[in-house]
Amino acid sequence: MATIKPFKGIRPPKEYVTEVASRPYDVLNSKEAREEARGNEKSLYHIIKPEIDFPEGKNEHDPDVYKKAIENFNKFQKKGWLIQDDKELYYIYAQTMNGHTQYGLVVSSYVDDYRNGVIKKHELTRKDKEDDRIKHIRINNANIEPVFFAYPDNPQLDNIIKEEIRKTPEYDFISSDGIGHHFWIIENDIVIQKITHLFAQIPYLYIADGHHRSAAAALVGEEKARQNPHHTGKEEYNYFMAVCFPANQLTIMDYNRVLKDLDGLTSTEFLNALAPDFHITDKGKDIYRPQRLHNFSLYLNEHWYSLDSKQETYSNNDPIAVLDVTILSNLILDKILGMKDLRTEQRIDFVGGLRGLEELKRRVDIGEMVAALALYPVSMKQLMDIADTDNIMPPKTTWFEPKLRSGLVIHKLD
Repeated sequence: MATIKPFKGIRPPKEYVTEVASRPYDVLNSKEAREEARGNEKSLYHIIKPEIDFPEGKNEHDPDVYKKAIENFNKFQKKGWLIQDDKELYYIYAQTMNGHTQYGLVVSSYVDDYRNGVIKKHELTRKDKEDDRIKHIRINNANIEPVFFAYPDNPQLDNIIKEEIRKTPEYDFISSDGIGHHFWIIENDIVIQKITHLFAQIPYLYIADGHHRSAAAALVGEEKARQNPHHTGKEEYNYFMAVCFPANQLTIMDYNRVLKDLDGLTSTEFLNALAPDFHITDKGKDIYRPQRLHNFSLYLNEHWYSLDSKQETYSNNDPIAVLDVTILSNLILDKILGMKDLRTEQRIDFVGGLRGLEELKRRVDIGEMVAALALYPVSMKQLMDIADTDNIMPPKTTWFEPKLRSGLVIHKLD
């Protein structure tokens, strides 16, 4: 069962929140962060992308960059741009996109739950990315950015949230990308105790986004436990910050592929190679979006094609084999194009669904890529089924939107 607790959040005063809040560290590069933070000394990018405070070209993994992160974190607190709450609290963080609002509870989750499988994963992590987040958490002694969790639907938690959001939000603003961000503080001790109790009855939490942050936070917690001769298991470093959303409120968008080459095949040869495993329909020049599971769209030579997987090419009894990313990887990327390991393959790139199929078309039309493949989105049920069976999804399977805004609250490890 899930163990969570409230925490003394470090937050910006409401008059500073729009200046402090930023996109997550991993959805933009250093150049983009530098541009977004230009002229704004309060931007959280100075903490989560501190290379922007050095001349262009500075290696973001240089030890000086990590030192700059803690220097800036301390500066933000000294200047009052970030202030710690006096008592341990829970928070509600809601996001509105395209008229839909999802409501998450901001909690500190238990490191041991990550280690013992109560917090379930569906992706592999890369050591270099883990190491980067470990260094960032360690030097700041804080989870600057939250992890994005899903939990099985719970009507009692829904009712608590419905009651709490009747109050005036602490923060309420629309970011430059058009996403609404709404944030409430839960201060009532009885409500706090009830939330803790209800989570203790939830068997599993599911990482939706933030596998590297979760792994790094757990490893730092374990490291601190080993270093503390008086470790009790109740210290703050035994917990890391997460925003937990009910699964039925979340939207997974398509995560698509663009190809740099066809491994020496002509367009006609490539289409012929697809024919044994797919029913192919030429849809013309208008953008074609996959209509259902096992239906793909291909953009090639200014034409869109519908690719329907033939039934004998997948097994409904295998939670991994039945995934569209597996079908595409096995039957197209590997079988036809010789792409074996998508975590290291340089001939392919991945485009998150928010950018739309127009972005796939654009990258092919300008000659950067030769073809694009679009997939039908994975469902939350598929994600949870895979996590529940201790399986791992192929790389670049899920794309959650909207992304959590960073800087609304921070969790300190002491």
